[in-house]
Amino acid sequence: MKKLHTYIGRYWYGYLFAVFCMVASIVLDMVYPMITEHIVDDVMIDGKAELLTGLLVGIALVGIGRSVFGYCTEFSFDVISAKIGTEMRKDLFDHIQTLSMNYFDNTNTGELMARVKDDIDKVWNAMGYVGMLVINLVIHVSFVLYCMFTRSAKLALIPLFTMMICGITAIVMERKLDKVYEDISEENAVLTTVAEENLAGVRTVKAFAREKHEIAKFLSHNKRYYELNIAQSKTLVRYYPLFQFVGKALPVCTAVLGGALVMKGEMTLGVLVAFVEYSRNCTWPMEMLGWLANDVSAAVASYRKIQKIYGERAAITDCEEPVTLPEVKGDIRFEHVDFSLGGKEILADVSFVLPAGKTLGIMGATGSGKSSLINLLQRFYDVSAGTVFVDGVDVKKLSLRQLRSSISVVLQDVFLFSDTIEENIRMGQRNRMKPDTVRLAAERAQAKGFIEKMEEQYETVIGERGVGLSGGQKQRISIARALAKHSPILVFDDSTSALDMETEREIQKTLNALEGTTKIIIAHRISAVRRADEIIYLADGKIAERGTHEELLAKKGLYYATYLAQYGEVGGNYGCQFVS
Repeated sequence: MKKLHTYIGRYWYGYLFAVFCMVASIVLDMVYPMITEHIVDDVMIDGKAELLTGLLVGIALVGIGRSVFGYCTEFSFDVISAKIGTEMRKDLFDHIQTLSMNYFDNTNTGELMARVKDDIDKVWNAMGYVGMLVINLVIHVSFVLYCMFTRSAKLALIPLFTMMICGITAIVMERKLDKVYEDISEENAVLTTVAEENLAGVRTVKAFAREKHEIAKFLSHNKRYYELNIAQSKTLVRYYPLFQFVGKALPVCTAVLGGALVMKGEMTLGVLVAFVEYSRNCTWPMEMLGWLANDVSAAVASYRKIQKIYGERAAITDCEEPVTLPEVKGDIRFEHVDFSLGGKEILADVSFVLPAGKTLGIMGATGSGKSSLINLLQRFYDVSAGTVFVDGVDVKKLSLRQLRSSISVVLQDVFLFSDTIEENIRMGQRNRMKPDTVRLAAERAQAKGFIEKMEEQYETVIGERGVGLSGGQKQRISIARALAKHSPILVFDDSTSALDMETEREIQKTLNALEGTTKIIIAHRISAVRRADEIIYLADGKIAERGTHEELLAKKGLYYATYLAQYGEVGGNYGCQFVS
C-alpha cells in the first residue's frame, strides 16, 4: 500500500513553493500592524506628516503582495491536491482490480463506490484547502505570538492562554467526532449500495410492484444517515460557540487591558493599536479550529477506510516465476479436482480431458457446479484439491494474464457497458481490433441483422447493462464479443438460453466451423451440446454420466431423462431441427 507521505513526497517542490508563498503572505500580514503603529505614534502623535505618504504606499504594497502570494499559495495547494487525489483514486481502483473474486463475493458495490469517490474526495480536501488552512493557522499563530511578545510579554499572555484553551477544546471535539465520522462513512456506503441496487434492478422492482418496500428500505438508511449527521452537528454546536466567543472577546480584552497599560505609560498608543490588530489576526484561527477539526476528522476516518481496502490481498496471484507458453493450443485437463467455497463442497473428484480443438458439453441441474468448472479454469478461484492443466501446465503456474487472455467467455449473466455496440464487441482488444472484425463477429453471432436496422447501427449507444435490448440481443452481442477475440479456448456458459431455436442452430453452425478452437459449452438445452465430442453430466458436484449424445441416450440415465423432458421421445421431431 502507498502511504500518504509517498504522494506528498512526489510534489515536495510544489508544497515547498506553496509554503514559501504562504510565509511571505503571513509576513506581510505582520507588517501591516507595524505600519499602523508608526502612523499612530510617528504621524498622529509626533506630527511627522512627511512619513505618511511612504507609510500609505507601504500599506498599498502590503495589500498587493498579500493578494499575489495568497493567490499563489491557494492555487498551488489546489493543483497539488488535485493531482494527489487523482493518483490516489487511480491507485485504489487499480488495487481493487487486483483483488480476487472471493473479495467481491463478500463486498457490496456501493461500499467500493463510496471509498473510490467520497472517501478519496475527503482526503483530497485535506491535502488541499483544509491542509493549507491548517499549515497557515500554525505559522500564522506562531508569527502573531512572536510579534505580540516582542511588544508586550505581559499582554501577550492573554491570547496565548485563550489559544491553548481553544486548542485543547479542538482536540477533545476531534476525538468525539472521530467515531461519528466512522459511522457516517459506513452508513454512506450502505446508502449508496441500496440506491445502486434499486436503480440497477428498477425493472424487477416495478415488475413486482415493490416500489413502496424499496422506498421504505431507502428511507430507513437515509434516516440513519440523517441521525448520524445530526449527531455530528450537535457535537459541533456544543463546542463551536466557544471558538466564536473567544474570537470576538479577545480584541476587546486586549484593547481594555492594553489601554490600562497605555495610561500607566508602559505602552504607547501605536503599540496598542498594533496589538489589537495582531489580536484580530488570532481570532480567525480560533474561529476556524472547530471547522478544521471537523474536516480533518472526516479525512482521517476516510483514510482508515481506504487503508482497510489496501489491507486486502488477492487470494489468486501469479507464482514467483510464472510459465509463459509460446502459444496456447487449448488442451484442457481436470485431474481429481475438488472445490469448496464458504465451507460448502461444490465439486468432488472431477476428472476429464479435453484435447485442443475439441468440444466438451457440460449439463446438470442448477447448482450442480457447472459454472464452477469455468471459474477454476480461469483461476477466479483455486481448487481445494487436484489440478487443472492447460496445455499440460498447471494453471497455478501460468501467468494470469496469459491464461485469461487465452479464454473467451460468454457468461450466463450478460454484462454490457454503457457504450456503443462496436465498443462492447471490441472489449479486450480496443486498440487492435479492426471494424471489419467487429462486423464479421456480429454476423457470425447472428447479431448483424438487428444491429444494422438501428439508426446508428454499430455506433448505437446502448443503455446501462444493455437496457433497451432484448435478452436474445444482449446474448448475441456477448457472443460476438467472444468470437471477435479469437481465443484458442471458447466457453459458452448457458449463453443461448434466450435465443430462439433457429438462431441457436445458426450459432451452432458457426461453432462447428471454428477449427482449432477448444470449446466448452455449458447448457440446459440438449440442442446446445448434442454435437459435442464429449458430454459430461454433473450431479451434486460429481460427474454422474459422460459420453457422446448417442452414448448417453443409450444409457437411459439422467441425460436421457432430460432429453425426454425436453423432446418427449427419442427419434421424434428433434433430429430434423439440426444441420450437421
